[in-house]
Amino acid sequence: MGTEATLAKYRLRPFDWASAATCIHLARSQARNLGHRPPAIPRFRSAVGARTALAAQGHGTLEALLDSLFPRIAPAAMLLGDLAALPGEGPFPAIMIFDGGAKLLGWHGADPSGIKPVARAMGEIVGAWRL
Repeated sequence: MGTEATLAKYRLRPFDWASAATCIHLARSQARNLGHRPPAIPRFRSAVGARTALAAQGHGTLEALLDSLFPRIAPAAMLLGDLAALPGEGPFPAIMIFDGGAKLLGWHGADPSGIKPVARAMGEIVGAWRL
C-alpha cells in the first residue's frame, strides 16, 4: 500500500529540481508511506542548491544521508519498497524503489517525464537500504 501511494504521487510528475520532484523527495515520500519519520527536506531549486542543502545537513553524499536514516543492505536482500541507488547522470546517484521483482522504479535520463520501471539495472546498484 505504501509503495503504491508513492508511485501514484510521482508516476506522472517529471523530474524537476524546483518543484520538489527529485530522487530524494521520492525516497522521503516512500519512507513516510512505509511508516518512517525522515527529516524534512530543505528547499532547493537546482543541483547546486541540493548539494548545499545536503552539506548543511552534515552529509557529503546522498548515500551518507541514507546511511544515517536506514540500514544499508546487500542489493540481493532487497524487498518490495526498499531503496536502491544507481549511478546518476549528474552529481547525485539515482535513488529508486525496488518493485519486489527484477525492476527498479524511478526517474531515468531516457525519459524523465515520470516514474518508470528500469529493467536490467540490478547489476548497477551502488547502494541499497531497508525501509
